[in-house]
Amino acid sequence: MATILVVDDAKFMRMTLGNMLASSGHTVVGEAENGAEAVEKYGELQPDLVTMDITMPEMDGIEAVKRILDEYPKAKIIMCSAMGQQRVVVEAIECGAKDFIVKPFDEVRVVDAIKRVLGS
Repeated sequence: MATILVVDDAKFMRMTLGNMLASSGHTVVGEAENGAEAVEKYGELQPDLVTMDITMPEMDGIEAVKRILDEYPKAKIIMCSAMGQQRVVVEAIECGAKDFIVKPFDEVRVVDAIKRVLGS
């Protein structure tokens, strides 16, 4: 299955998503709690996929997506957003994110999004 970098400023969200990913056969190879850390860890780990929160301190998810894709144009990133962030999700997709999942996470939706993005 896939190697995944989980990016979210909330440890609980990283843990929740990590457990869902592990139970569906994926490997969480790293975690980051802000966009700057995500960019650095992507370079180190080069995972198959990134789940990226939008609202984080230091550097938000949109900026992190831009920076990762500037350096690694084939990176596959799925945005994670809370309800009501549709405008920001559209911006993330325009910047190159491949899909989005909404918090609170639904395991079936998460797994489906990963399958879809990795299949593309």
